[in-house]
Amino acid sequence: MTMQEVSALDRLARVVKQRRGQPFTGDFNDFERELGERLREVGREVLKDELAKADVDSEAVLIEGTEHRRVLRSSETYMTSMGPVTVERTLYKDRTDPGERAKAAMEARLGIIGGFWTREAAKQAAWVVSQMTPALSEELFRRVGNMAPSKSSLDRLPKELHGRWEDERKDFEAQLRKVVVIPEGTASIAVSLDGVLVPMKDGGAVTTREQAAEEGRVSKGPAGYREVGCATISFCDSDGDMICAIRAARMPETKKRTLKAWLRAELAAVFEKRPDLPIMKVADAANDNWDFLHREIPVGHELIDFFHAAEHLGHALATAYGDGSRKTRLRFEELREILLEDKGGVDHVIRSLSYLHSTYPHRKQIKEELDYFKRHRKRMRYADMREKGLAVGSGPVEAACKTLGQRLKQSGMRWGQQGGQAILTMRGWSQSDRFDHAWALLAATYHLQVTILSNVVPIWSARKPR
Repeated sequence: MTMQEVSALDRLARVVKQRRGQPFTGDFNDFERELGERLREVGREVLKDELAKADVDSEAVLIEGTEHRRVLRSSETYMTSMGPVTVERTLYKDRTDPGERAKAAMEARLGIIGGFWTREAAKQAAWVVSQMTPALSEELFRRVGNMAPSKSSLDRLPKELHGRWEDERKDFEAQLRKVVVIPEGTASIAVSLDGVLVPMKDGGAVTTREQAAEEGRVSKGPAGYREVGCATISFCDSDGDMICAIRAARMPETKKRTLKAWLRAELAAVFEKRPDLPIMKVADAANDNWDFLHREIPVGHELIDFFHAAEHLGHALATAYGDGSRKTRLRFEELREILLEDKGGVDHVIRSLSYLHSTYPHRKQIKEELDYFKRHRKRMRYADMREKGLAVGSGPVEAACKTLGQRLKQSGMRWGQQGGQAILTMRGWSQSDRFDHAWALLAATYHLQVTILSNVVPIWSARKPR
């Protein structure tokens, strides 16, 4: 009997039997690796049998109610959670549609994704690639050892899933909202609307730099970047600390229309269950954000995100005393604490910046930052809000939106609308503790109803051997 004729289960049993009752010898790491591979071999063998059982070899079948005729049998390799498995399956074609590709009834019955992934394998790969680059994901899977998808297949998977999700996004999101869980201990919610710049393939970087060169100047700043809109609903305890959050992000879009519609719907679902919850609206100073937060969502407290306010304070002090100087650092820590902890802290900061402006009247940055605090002083009552046990944007909330965009800002990256949104959508699921539920909704769309037709007479007299 050849090695190929021995089942994977027999090979595993042989390894275990050889070691049982024997004193320890050799390299334990080698044994552990071999045992792992034998276990995966058994898994692949079992999965191959199950895939084969799901195949349909009939003259004709109905796939989602449309008749398809058998055309040929061929082998295909599928990526399973145990690794690649090659099986022979029957292909069928809708003969009324010459342009349609042949379909495998087996793939339809099992919900094979993208013609390559089993649902469990795709789920694992989708989660990993939403957290790291395809290259790093490929290395991770190689080191873990269960499956070894290629970088290119990992790169294609999010795009495949994105198209399917977007087609039914409104319905899927409505179903996710039906099962929203407000965690025990929630005393308030904080709503954040923000943006993060990401590098775009069509962001106009080359045009911007060429135009600057023609005008005899050097282009500065993030040329080729556009703003991804990010939104967060944070469930907070009685101290204003975040318990958990629901997060979403959308690639650049005029006035964040889709993101704002999502946020309105999510808040409606939350307030349907807990209409008593006070709401804290937290954002930077962008007018568009506040037009929406002030007018289009339920009445609540409003604050400029403390992280952004502190940034403006730091810019003013750096302009006066020098960027990174000891005096800048000391004064920043002092005024930052006053702004956060003291009632009337914003008035103290305004007086301090007014003094700096009178001392350095020609430094425009100081005047600009002074005007910023004057304009938004009503939304900088941090000590008052902390006393009420509400979030002020410091701690987890201040960077909540930006965590969604981290995956898109790694060195050398440039994003298109579809590829970027695919990653943002899955990161939103993951950071909202919705990945499993969202995946179940999405993966179910790949499962198609297959019905075997009996007593079908071929319309040709003779068929070539399959």
